[in-house]
Parts: sequence; C-alpha cells; structure tokens
Amino acid sequence: MNEHRATALRARREMHPDARASASNVICQRVIRSREFLSAYFIACYLPLDYEVDTRGIIERAWRAKKRIFVPILRARHKMSFREIRPETTLKQNQFGIWEPTSGEFICPRKLNIVITPTVAYDEENNRIGMGSGYFDRCFSFLRHRKHWFQPKLVGVAFACQKVEKITPNAWDIRLYRVFSDALLRPDSAN
Repeated sequence: MNEHRATALRARREMHPDARASASNVICQRVIRSREFLSAYFIACYLPLDYEVDTRGIIERAWRAKKRIFVPILRARHKMSFREIRPETTLKQNQFGIWEPTSGEFICPRKLNIVITPTVAYDEENNRIGMGSGYFDRCFSFLRHRKHWFQPKLVGVAFACQKVEKITPNAWDIRLYRVFSDALLRPDSAN
C-alpha cells in the first residue's frame, strides 16, 4: 500500500500545473453533473492542498445551487467532524496545513448526502488509499456494516495518473461509492 501511495503522490506532483488545473476542471464538471451531486443538499467537500484535485469549482457550484457545504475538521486522536463553510467564512490552517473554517454549524456525518473524498490512489473497484492517517475510515466506519449503500455516498476525486492496478484493502478501509477522474471516457462509462 505504501508503494501505491508513493507512486500516486509522485505522479500527481509531477503533473504540469496547467494540466492539473485542466484535469481538476474536468473532474469538477463530472461531479456537478452527476446524479449524486444533483440530488444532494448536504455535501461534504475537502479544501484542496498543493497537487490535489482543486475542488473549489464543486464548492462554488453548490453555493449557487443553494446547497450546503461542510468541510472536514481534524480533531485530536484521529477524529474528524464536518463544519459548514459559506463564501464569507474565515479560514485558518490547522497543524497539517489544511484550511478549516473558524466558525459555522457542525453536521453529523450520517446526515451528509455525499462526501467528496480526497484520494491519493484508487483502483477499478473503488478501493481508496488516502494519506494514511485513517480519518475518513474512522469517521465513516458505520458504512462498513451496511448491506446496501444509503448515505453518505463517499465520492472520490483523483487524477487518472493516480489509478493503480489493484489495492488490497485492510479490514477497516471504507470503499468509495464512486470515483471521478479526468480519464477518457469509455462508451459504457457513466463518469
């Protein structure tokens, strides 16, 4: 797993900034045209760091559509919560350099409709590798016990260069509902 993480991180870091911006735009457009986004009202979305898919297009479109956006707040002992963000919200960087809102309403993760999930590497079966801290897997562990996927739907966003052949998930890993990338579409693909 560490090998996949290192390879995928290197691949996205080596993308030309213009290519990264263009690919981010393609991914955001695919997300905002998806049935998952269109039917959602409570949406969680991360604020991008260097080299990640730039999700600001998703956030701005959600605001225009009068949807509510919540971003991850990292807590002690690898706990994560979600706080609402609005255009006027003040942000500050946490200990990892991740931007977080300084005020806003919190929401229970179970009430979210979709969660735009940061993804370091992914495979054809929607297995995901993150940065390795386990925040998302812990926060959404309740999804592991479901026979059918209700909500929230964890939607990964990643560049095509981050796709790997096969990820062997750990028992605690939560599979993504769907992954959006900038890969060329196959005729039978819904992406």
